[in-house]
Amino acid sequence: MAIRVTVWGENVHEQKNKSVAELYPKGMHTAIADALNRDTGVQAGTAVLQDTEHGLSAERLAATDVLIWWGHAAHGDVSDAVVERVCDAVWGGMGIIFLHSAHFSKPFKRLMGAPCNLTWREAGERERLWVTSRSHPIAAGLPDHFELENEEMYGEPFGVPEPLETVFVSWFAGGEVFRSGLTYKRGAGSVFYFRPGHETYPTYYDANVQRVILNGVKWAYNPAARIADPNEAPNVPVEHALEPIVERGLRLHHDGEEGFR
Repeated sequence: MAIRVTVWGENVHEQKNKSVAELYPKGMHTAIADALNRDTGVQAGTAVLQDTEHGLSAERLAATDVLIWWGHAAHGDVSDAVVERVCDAVWGGMGIIFLHSAHFSKPFKRLMGAPCNLTWREAGERERLWVTSRSHPIAAGLPDHFELENEEMYGEPFGVPEPLETVFVSWFAGGEVFRSGLTYKRGAGSVFYFRPGHETYPTYYDANVQRVILNGVKWAYNPAARIADPNEAPNVPVEHALEPIVERGLRLHHDGEEGFR
């Protein structure tokens, strides 16, 4: 069965900026989905901020194996209820990929529990991405390094937790470096952050970038059944303990109580 992908796009710059609209006439989300759909093992659809529930209803997320998130100008417009729904899906086993300015998105900051801040410059400078983990599945089929002629610079320090793996490191023409491909586990879900993708440049038409995103989808895919309620914290009564025990001391809670949150 094909991996079911939802590419979520903010879809703001494409509507308000002529240059972005000319570069991505159907939106960055559609360009990404179209590239993914060239692989017979992937079935990619799109959703945008302007859709009802941002296109991310409980039913849509339940039918999504991997969610791809691109945001920039309207992070604050994303409903907190949808953010919690997305994070619950990740904790339950859905894979998620955050692209470029999604480092400041509500779901990414919620999952990282960190400021996720960095330095930046918009000058259309050359970016050279180096593969730092040659055997990693996300780097499969890539050269040791590849270049993007025009990109926005992101520079260290990057205010995120220490990742499981650093797959790519970027160097920019201005001299800065940045950890551009980071992986995490959050609950049962796999998280991949991939840096390139400024909206005024044709980054998502680049074959190497498309390869990274496709590899990221296959890496983040979890074939196991989704955990129904990853926030569940059940009380285990004394009589249900695996080994016989005798209750001692005073109790604050009664059997079956949900406990404090």
